[in-house]
Amino acid sequence: MPKSICLFTLVSVAVLGGAASSRSEDKPWTDLANGLSSWVVRGDWQEVGDVTLDPAEPRKLVSKPGKGVLWNGPKGRSPDLVSKDSFTDVELHIEFLIPKKSNSGVKFERKYEIQILDSFGVEKPKGSDCGGIYPRAEMTPRYHYLDDGTPPRVNAAKPAGEWQTLDAIFLAPRFDESGKKVTNARFVKVTLNGKVVHENVDQATPTGHYWREKEIATGPLLLQGDHGPVAFRNIRVRPFVSAKTAGGAQ
Repeated sequence: MPKSICLFTLVSVAVLGGAASSRSEDKPWTDLANGLSSWVVRGDWQEVGDVTLDPAEPRKLVSKPGKGVLWNGPKGRSPDLVSKDSFTDVELHIEFLIPKKSNSGVKFERKYEIQILDSFGVEKPKGSDCGGIYPRAEMTPRYHYLDDGTPPRVNAAKPAGEWQTLDAIFLAPRFDESGKKVTNARFVKVTLNGKVVHENVDQATPTGHYWREKEIATGPLLLQGDHGPVAFRNIRVRPFVSAKTAGGAQ
């Protein structure tokens, strides 16, 4: 049965510059890229050894045999990967590769998205660019944004066809005994390719068209696979312990 990782362990932590420091280094990593066994899989997802740009079509990817890379298949579109395990406060490391003009994303609790997009060279990145916290949106009468999301501080995106690295610390929202939300979700820190793109960004609602949905304290990780070709590797997570969680916040 899938396990939920809940973080209410009492530990001593320091608060630096308003951001909670972490004892996460004391926690073991969980590998989510050891095959597809950690995910609910639909569509053409495959485990392969590597992917590269298709020399005949730079908007596609081709694979090499082996293990360690999760690829959404030769068609470049498959239903999203959803982790079997659920998480509360979590630290994530993930590496991704997209071809030209492709689009993907990493969603915490399936609702709060860090965008993946071919944004190399964009001078003024938006929340909808690579590394951005995705805007709220509506599906009708056609898909459109309701705000700007949260743009990354800098455009740290690499060119299409290169492996890129995303590290993120996410705090889940908190609720009182009646179920009323008392603390927003928060991206404590997000780093793209070694550059900090977000720090201490509160999320009053989920992102995208999920912004109207009920928020939850625990949920799975989602890797978007239905917007274009993408591959992931070196996916690992571990519990994040902050001053709030250490103090027993609900």
